[in-house]
Amino acid sequence: MLLADRIQSFSALGERLRQLPADTRQQLQGLAANENAWFTGASVSLALAGIQKYLEPTALQRWAGAWPEPARPRLVGVVMAGNIPLVGFHDLLSVLISGHHLAAKLSTQDSALMKWIIAQLTDLDARWAQRIHLVERLNDVDAVIATGSDNTARYFEYYFRTKPHIIRKNRTAVGVVQGSETTEELARLGDDIFSYFGLGCRNVSKIFVPEEFDLRTLPPAWHAYESIAHHHKWANNYEYQKAILLVNQQPFLDTGFSILMESTALVSPISVLYVERYADQADLKSKLEAVAEKIQCVVSARGWYNGSFPFGEAQCPGLTDYADGVDTLKFLSGLA
Repeated sequence: MLLADRIQSFSALGERLRQLPADTRQQLQGLAANENAWFTGASVSLALAGIQKYLEPTALQRWAGAWPEPARPRLVGVVMAGNIPLVGFHDLLSVLISGHHLAAKLSTQDSALMKWIIAQLTDLDARWAQRIHLVERLNDVDAVIATGSDNTARYFEYYFRTKPHIIRKNRTAVGVVQGSETTEELARLGDDIFSYFGLGCRNVSKIFVPEEFDLRTLPPAWHAYESIAHHHKWANNYEYQKAILLVNQQPFLDTGFSILMESTALVSPISVLYVERYADQADLKSKLEAVAEKIQCVVSARGWYNGSFPFGEAQCPGLTDYADGVDTLKFLSGLA
């Protein structure tokens, strides 16, 4: 398949997603929820919207056309995560749009949606069936892209040490508050915190606020997410974390559906948001630089902080917003 064919196929997939009938969307949401209780209808819809953003024809051409075609397609193995719906799609897209073949080891937590996406591709162009392979083991691949926890990353790095690879570890997102944000801006920060129940590597698990900032101004801005407390898995985590803090007599702010607590730690448990105060801009910069290797992205109101995303856009990455900052297409181009 030529690059033009591949772009046309993925563009057609984007159009198909944009015109997805309501009953098909509902069916997909049911399949996803049956496989993973965290995958609600809202989460599936958000993931599908994110994929549509990737599949704009002009963006695909600009992105993929910047790299040469492989002299010989390689078989690239991808170990996909399953923390949020369709989180492995960007890797699938990267491997296939670059001209290589894909050997995908799907997550058991997110196989139904990925299989549906692959079925749509092969329906649009039957040649994809010869380029996409679902596997349980990546024994005979030429290169590997794997995403997992810090513990599994050590295993991946050892097991695939003789092959070209990208191994991703745990990362998270952080938010930076100035103190002058409007209620609407803080509401968009809530999107970065609570979408996907905070399970994505681009979800904000900690915010940095000025020393004098009053945390009580935050919960009213996040009232749209109060219903999250009705999700049984979130509710269980919320009640468990609150009980631990009460027993240990640790101070915290209870929003009624989540917990805010001050901590120097970076990654908070489900239903908890960590808060750390900074004295000035120099102090803030120092704190962020100290944990830079564990941060996937930073968000701030209107993107005022250098290199950050505007509040509400953490879960709307573009094609070149690579996980862990590693250029996947550059890696794939080098395999040729």
